[in-house]
Amino acid sequence: MQIIVDIGNTDAVFGLYAQNAWQHIWRTPANPNTPIEFYEGQLRLWLLEADVSLSQVQTTVLSSVVPDLTPTVRAMLNELFGFAPIVVGPGVYPLLPIEVLRPHEIGADLVANALAAYTRYGRTCTVVDFGTALTFTTVSGEGKILGIAIAPGLRTAIRSLFANTAQLPEVPIEVPDSALGLSTTHAIQAGVILGYEGLVRSLVGRIRDELNGDCMAVATGGLSGRIPALRDVFTDIVPSLTLEGVRLIGEHVTAISDVSA
Repeated sequence: MQIIVDIGNTDAVFGLYAQNAWQHIWRTPANPNTPIEFYEGQLRLWLLEADVSLSQVQTTVLSSVVPDLTPTVRAMLNELFGFAPIVVGPGVYPLLPIEVLRPHEIGADLVANALAAYTRYGRTCTVVDFGTALTFTTVSGEGKILGIAIAPGLRTAIRSLFANTAQLPEVPIEVPDSALGLSTTHAIQAGVILGYEGLVRSLVGRIRDELNGDCMAVATGGLSGRIPALRDVFTDIVPSLTLEGVRLIGEHVTAISDVSA
């Protein structure tokens, strides 16, 4: 069994992988000020509820885009299972079957997305990740990361309006019936949700044009299904694609280590 951890700017996602499938995926807020005891207690509880003992876990892999939280979760995994986790970062990228663009700048989640897409589809692909940021990671059929685009995520855009204006409320992420908002809530939803539909269509279209049309698009992330009108843009929607990429990174690192040993 494997414990795979993907720490994003909003949530820390923990996955239990066994028998070639995800058995459980759990989420908890990612907060650098949360003590190590919280994460340890939470993971112990999840495993207890899943009827999994600590001794059954053979591998742990950690990916994080929150540097202040990485040492806490790394130490927690080490103490809980008695061995150090594989940590996704520039040190392990040379062991992967993909060519990583600017390894000391690119987010670990984007590398995971690229590896998962390359492994799963084997052709040029843009992964659109609907998270705290809206990211577009394009990887070639030969396994080279070709480039990335980043915009604020849906929830980030709505919260920015709420935080930086005096009279606009924070609203739920729901598709309005019309682009003509007849209330403040619907007006924000029309501008952000429908506006993001256009943003995604436009950017995916431009990426395809630059690659002469030879590029599929895949959606992932917690909000990947919140704009139904975009489903025709994507060949596939895989909410757990990033977690799968983190797992694959651990798999490649372990395989190389076993050969070297």
